[in-house]
Amino acid sequence: MHAGSRRLFAFAASTALIVACGGAGGGATPGPTPTGPVPTATPTSAATAASCLGATPAPVTTPPPGPSPPPAAGLTVAGGLHIQAIANVGNPRELVSLPNGDVLIATTGSTIALLPFAESPTGALAAHTFATIGDGPDSGVAFSASLCTIFVGTQHGVYAIPYGYGDQTARSTPVLIASIRTGSPPAGSDGDVHTTTSVAYSDVTNLLDVAVGSSCNACAETDVTRASIFQMTATGGAMTKRATRIRNGIALTADPSSGHLWVGDAGQDDLPGTHPYEFVDDVTTHGGVADYGWPDCEENHVAYTSGAQCATTVAPLVEFPAYSTIVGAAFYPPQAGGLPYALPAQYRGGLFVTRHGSWHTPGGCNVVPEVDYVPMNGDVPATPVDWTDPTKQWQPFVTGFQPGCSSSTRIGRPTGIAVGASGTLFIADDQAGKIYRVRP
Repeated sequence: MHAGSRRLFAFAASTALIVACGGAGGGATPGPTPTGPVPTATPTSAATAASCLGATPAPVTTPPPGPSPPPAAGLTVAGGLHIQAIANVGNPRELVSLPNGDVLIATTGSTIALLPFAESPTGALAAHTFATIGDGPDSGVAFSASLCTIFVGTQHGVYAIPYGYGDQTARSTPVLIASIRTGSPPAGSDGDVHTTTSVAYSDVTNLLDVAVGSSCNACAETDVTRASIFQMTATGGAMTKRATRIRNGIALTADPSSGHLWVGDAGQDDLPGTHPYEFVDDVTTHGGVADYGWPDCEENHVAYTSGAQCATTVAPLVEFPAYSTIVGAAFYPPQAGGLPYALPAQYRGGLFVTRHGSWHTPGGCNVVPEVDYVPMNGDVPATPVDWTDPTKQWQPFVTGFQPGCSSSTRIGRPTGIAVGASGTLFIADDQAGKIYRVRP
């Protein structure tokens, strides 16, 4: 057996990988469909599928020797848990865990990195390039265990990469399955052009979701792919708009239990006071095309443009303070209790959110970066929204990135977040250029 299959995480082969897998396939680049029905889920055909375990993996070395890495300096995690810095990676954004214990790291550059042995008791190996697409920022990444496929969101496209258990580099050239940002920003744009694309795949629904940031801080888009979320099949087919007028839905995740799609939005800048709040919300609960109202309406049907009609716009389920800049979100599996590095029961089934913090100083203060935890009852927050207080539904989980809002000193800004095959919680930090892991 190849060395990578003899890892300390062999249990994953008998749990997460007892699945049938098919290739991503398809090379078409369909244009977006602004409206229409949600694509029908297409079950994988077990008769023609190959196993991730059966695919020949690339050679890999043994886990690094030595003690467990020391605690991450300056950071504090709740509940008696421990946080370690396990790798240095330039400009990391979204993360996804692979079933053998490796972690894929999307970046604001033109590459996807891979961190081998991320769940090893002794720490990871050095990260290296897994794939180069050349359409940076290659900031979105997702994985389908049922299809053995990696999905990447770049500035102008969505790509699929077939995966075999233990692969250390992409086994074939990434295939473009959908095109986005096919038009230009509107004339007279304010220049706040967002170029990141986030992706999430649900093995419950067998659907791929893609979030595309806006071309401005506040404008009427002329490119129908921007400020939107699309849903499609794994080959890019039946591309359908699922949400509209959402400024920058960077955080995108599928609840692994229900398949519901959740999005975290980085809201509009330069509005007076402490509004609009920023949010995470269950897109799946909204029929048709969910209208989040940007830039005219946000929050609880509040109008920010004179004369705007906001009665039918979405009022999100979970609210955070304005300028939080929500970049990552991940559900912790409720059934994680048997995993070696499972977090305590109080966190299982809940939602972790990374807040990047603000780049400006509303009210004279930077909004502080941190990782927060939202207790959930399935896909409903345990605490309902209080529209007068955007701090009641969540609790700080990882703090210490900045001493306080009046401080100009930051040691990091969290971005992506993912749950590992063994139960570890992984967090990316694009200011410090680090990958952290949290475990008991």
